Amino acid sequence: MTGCRNIIDRLEKDYTLPREDFQQLLTGLSPEDEEYLYERAREVRHQVYGKDVYLRGLIEFTNVCKNDCYYCGIRRSNLNVQRYRLSTEEILDCCDRGYALGFRTFVLQGGEDGYFTDDRVCQLVSEIKTRHPDCAVTLSIGEKSRESYQAFFDAGADRYLLRQETSNPVHYRFLHPEELTIENRKRCLQDLKDIGYQVGCGIMVGSPGQTTDHIIEDLMFMGDFKPHMVGIGPFIPHKDTKFRDEAPGTLADTLHLLAILRLMLPNALIPATTALGTIHPLGREKGILAGANVVMPNLSPSTVRDKYLLYDGKICTGDEAAECCRCMERRMESIGYQVVVSRGDAKQENTDVLL
Repeated sequence: MTGCRNIIDRLEKDYTLPREDFQQLLTGLSPEDEEYLYERAREVRHQVYGKDVYLRGLIEFTNVCKNDCYYCGIRRSNLNVQRYRLSTEEILDCCDRGYALGFRTFVLQGGEDGYFTDDRVCQLVSEIKTRHPDCAVTLSIGEKSRESYQAFFDAGADRYLLRQETSNPVHYRFLHPEELTIENRKRCLQDLKDIGYQVGCGIMVGSPGQTTDHIIEDLMFMGDFKPHMVGIGPFIPHKDTKFRDEAPGTLADTLHLLAILRLMLPNALIPATTALGTIHPLGREKGILAGANVVMPNLSPSTVRDKYLLYDGKICTGDEAAECCRCMERRMESIGYQVVVSRGDAKQENTDVLL
C-alpha cells in the first residue's frame, strides 16, 4: 500500500491529520490514490447514510445585500443587479408547492437585507413551521448578533448555513472589504453552534489568492469546529466584480476536497452544489459519487431566479420547481442513488440518533 493510501486510511480512522500529511493528500496523490480516496469516501458515506440523497428546497428570497464582498454578483456596489424581495405570501407559496413535491427542508437564502428585520424573519420561520411542522427550516442570511440567532432559533429555525469562504485572515481580507472579518465570521459560527443549530460552514475552492496552505488551514479549522454541514463549491467569477478575469475553481479540486471532508466528517451533510453542476454537466452526480449526500433544487419563483446570480452561468434559472425536482430524481437514480422524502438531519457521532 502506498504512503498516500496510508494517509487516507489514517484520516478515515482519526478524522484529522498533521499539516504535512494534509499537504501530501492535497498535492501528492496519483490517479490510483485519487480513486482510492473516492472509494473510501463513498464507503463511509454509505455506512452512515446509505444511498439516500436528501433534497433541500432553496428559496432565494432577496438579492438585496448591504455587503460588498469582492467576488459576489449581488454585492451592494453592483448597479447592474435588478433587485427584488419576495413577499411573505410568495415565500410561503414556495414552501407549500415544495411540500407537495416531497421537500421536507426549506432553505431561506438571501443577502444581508435590512428590510428583513429579526421580527420579520421570526414571523416567517414561525409561519412555515406552523404550516409544515414536519419540515426543517434552514437560514442562510449572513452575520447577525447572538441575540438575533437566538430569536430565529426560538421561532423554530433548525439549521444555519454560514460559509467562512476562507479561514485565513489575510486571504479573507483579500476577498472582503475591511468591515468584514474572519474573526466575526467565526464568532457567528460558534454562537450558532452554542445555541443549538445544526451549523454549516464551507469554502470556495480555487478562489483568487487561495494557496494550498490556506486550504490546509480551512481543513484544520473545520476538523476542530466539526460542523453538521459543509458546503464547498468551486469559485466561479462574476462579470461585475473585481475578480471577473480570474480563473474558476476546478471540478477535480472540488471533488478531491469533498472526499477528504467526507472522511474527516463522516456524519456531515455535504451538498453536491449548484456551482458544481454549473462547471460540469454531471458535476452534481460526480459530487454524490465523491461522498456528498444532499442536493438543493431551486424552489424560487422562476421570474426571479436569473436575478440571484452570485456568479456567472448559474444553471436552472428558468426551470419550474416540479420539473427541477423530477430531473434531480432521475439524475440520482442514474448513478444508483435515491432521493428520499425526509428532513435529512445530520446524524450524531457514533450513533444513529438524529439531531
